[in-house]
Amino acid sequence: MNTTAAPNKHTTFLVSGGAKGITARCVIELARRHKCHFVLLGRSEIVEPEPDWATGAEDERALKQQALQSVLAHGEKPKPIVLQRMAWRVLSSREIRRTLDAVKAAGGTARYLSVDVTDRDALQTALAPVREEITGIIHGAGAIADKLIEAKTEADFDKVYDVKVGGLLNLLACIPPAHLEHLVLFSSVAGFYGNVGQSDYALANEILDKTAHLLPRRHPHCRVLAINWGPWDGGMVTPALKRVLTSRGIDVIPIDVGTALLADELAGDGATQVVVGSPLAAPAREPEDTLRTYRIRRRLTLADNPFLRDHVIGGHAVLPTVCAVAWMANACEQLTPGYTFFRSENYKALKGVVFDETLADVYTLELQEIAKDSDAITFKGLIRSESAGGKPRYHYSARITLMRELPDAPTFAGFNVTASQPRDGATLYTDNTLFHGPSFQGVDRVLNFGPETLTLRCHAPQVNPETQGQFPIQTLNPFLTDVQLQSLLIWAKQTYGYGGLPMHIQQGEQYSIPGAGDVTYASLRVQTSSKHRLVADVITHDEKGLVYSRVTGAEITLSPRLNALFAQNHLDESTEKTKNSPQRTQRAQRF
Repeated sequence: MNTTAAPNKHTTFLVSGGAKGITARCVIELARRHKCHFVLLGRSEIVEPEPDWATGAEDERALKQQALQSVLAHGEKPKPIVLQRMAWRVLSSREIRRTLDAVKAAGGTARYLSVDVTDRDALQTALAPVREEITGIIHGAGAIADKLIEAKTEADFDKVYDVKVGGLLNLLACIPPAHLEHLVLFSSVAGFYGNVGQSDYALANEILDKTAHLLPRRHPHCRVLAINWGPWDGGMVTPALKRVLTSRGIDVIPIDVGTALLADELAGDGATQVVVGSPLAAPAREPEDTLRTYRIRRRLTLADNPFLRDHVIGGHAVLPTVCAVAWMANACEQLTPGYTFFRSENYKALKGVVFDETLADVYTLELQEIAKDSDAITFKGLIRSESAGGKPRYHYSARITLMRELPDAPTFAGFNVTASQPRDGATLYTDNTLFHGPSFQGVDRVLNFGPETLTLRCHAPQVNPETQGQFPIQTLNPFLTDVQLQSLLIWAKQTYGYGGLPMHIQQGEQYSIPGAGDVTYASLRVQTSSKHRLVADVITHDEKGLVYSRVTGAEITLSPRLNALFAQNHLDESTEKTKNSPQRTQRAQRF
């Protein structure tokens, strides 16, 4: 584990792109928090002193007007591009000076060097006087040339790649990693999720991410951090662009939140790669008339999915039903950018995936488009594999519907959040009512219970990205959804003395996702029940009844034998060794 100390008054950061924009705001916050020092790099030159014609002009429009008068007074012919550059040089110089003053006021020090990070020779010369002072690098410089890939030129690619990747290589050539205590790379969610028109930008940022994971192996003394930033509420995100992002469900990062997060991450010893922001959902495109079929292959291992250690029955890890649905829903969304998961229908657990000797080498997800128009697309999904003898095995099936715009959430009027028969939710995970480990433990409290009803207060379990493995939280959060469906097991155990396993769900709809830390309520309503079978509806809502999601006709098969199996909720050592054998791990890497 890296034990590098947090930045302090002895730390000096070399910051590319650090004198203006969002990177400058981050520098100011680091100065306020850690009282460190900075050498800020940028291509802009500081105009000193400011020209007389700029006196009294505070914004771009006024500067252009006064620049025009100055040009005319010298008997020259004004050109719009020249006036633009004159105004921009003044505004840029002012912003750099404001950054330097703000760093000083925050308790740090800063100096500015005008140099292009893509020019290694110039960079070597500029850094020669300060090289020995530098203990950390923040690579915040970047450039974009957004176009669809078929319209991109080599010059577009070079413009983007040279600043991000070439700039980093040049910085590390001047200040080798062996001399650094901190290396911070400003990456992007475009590299993590992908984004339309940014193939070059995504590629360059993904190289930064991979570099961040590689360098600590060679230089364990250096704290390396790659932050995959989403769009900020400022900088290149204009008010018009912000409205476009909001319409696509993409959140922007408030400046105070983002800068504080950077300072917090550097103060700790957390993950090497951090993603900040929501997925960059692509705008919807009109679907083709042809109904298509897709087949996607995947290998599943315990090693690649650490959360499975928290979903063990009878000593074996079992793929949760909600993960099968999320597998289908996520794949459908990736195939049809601009459309969002809304509904699953006629879900069936045919033969669950158990991580024992029956685990297949490869699982195939088949998605068949059965209906589509500009508003919605419906897929028929099937997850299957082959036995060791080559016989087909069918595991899960469902119909998945995506929509371009989700309908407004309904209000559930029949809920009861009165704590008439309260019970601490934590006890349910220790008395074998529920077998779930920490990744799926989200029931805070049983509020009330009746012959045909149950109400839970819940929260979303905090599951880090590494633990989520091949089933990351996207539009559908399988970990929170599982918590809500645990209501069926709780009601069955309270009524019959034993639980059940999922078989069928008539329909599930999702209108929105609760925010991190939001309290949610799961209200269960029994349709029919017996000692062997329970069918119920589960509505997830807030304290006012606004529905997040609702499940209709969820069916579980009940059996007293499950009490003993639920109690065996830790992996058998022999099973774990089998599923992580060198042979299987090698096959997974080749896939």
